[in-house]
Amino acid sequence: MKRILLMVLRNIILVPYMWCKLCYHASHVDKYTEEEHYKMLRFIVLHANKGGNVTIQAYGKENIPKESGFMFFPNHQGMYDVLAIVEACSTPFSVVAKKEIKDIQFLKQVIACMKGYLMDREDIRQSMKVISDVTEEVKKGRNYVIFPEGTRSKEGNMVQSFKAGSFKAATKAKCPIIPVALINAFKPFDTNTISPVTVEVHFLPPLYYEEYKDLKTKEIAEKVQKQIQMTILEHM
Repeated sequence: MKRILLMVLRNIILVPYMWCKLCYHASHVDKYTEEEHYKMLRFIVLHANKGGNVTIQAYGKENIPKESGFMFFPNHQGMYDVLAIVEACSTPFSVVAKKEIKDIQFLKQVIACMKGYLMDREDIRQSMKVISDVTEEVKKGRNYVIFPEGTRSKEGNMVQSFKAGSFKAATKAKCPIIPVALINAFKPFDTNTISPVTVEVHFLPPLYYEEYKDLKTKEIAEKVQKQIQMTILEHM
């Protein structure tokens, strides 16, 4: 909470403008292109990070495919994760998030601007519908983020088990799977401090369909989880 207040106070002149613009975009999603939405979101995130003493260090950006129609699979540390990836990645993407986000101001507007999906993990039919819709959109060239842990880790930089079902949309779309290792992404919003913090975003080499087509989703999940955890341990 302290850091969010610092972000607001240090951008006090811009905050009314940015908030109104965000809300307008969220209420008129079809009026703007995906690139226009994303440009606006990055403007807000960049100013918020600067004001909140948050530095994003991005590694492996050369691993992000030049051609759209791919999926990021990061470890999940908290509400700040998507914002860290937004600053680190200049290529627009959308997100699949848990339904509880719909009640959190700012984050729900961000998800709306990204035309993201909110998944009810207790409703199997709704979850399958989301996976089906995301599959079709990725096939058409949209990019997505899915957090395969399902819920954020409560142990900081330790990674939880990845759920095999999280990879179904990617395998059905036959798209590149890009593991993303987040380090210290829990600190900006989940620690009660305003001290400078550096969040690392590591884009790892993608897994292409030809590399994983013979693997079960459980095996893909284990492979991606291992790569991310090893990356985190190497850089801590």
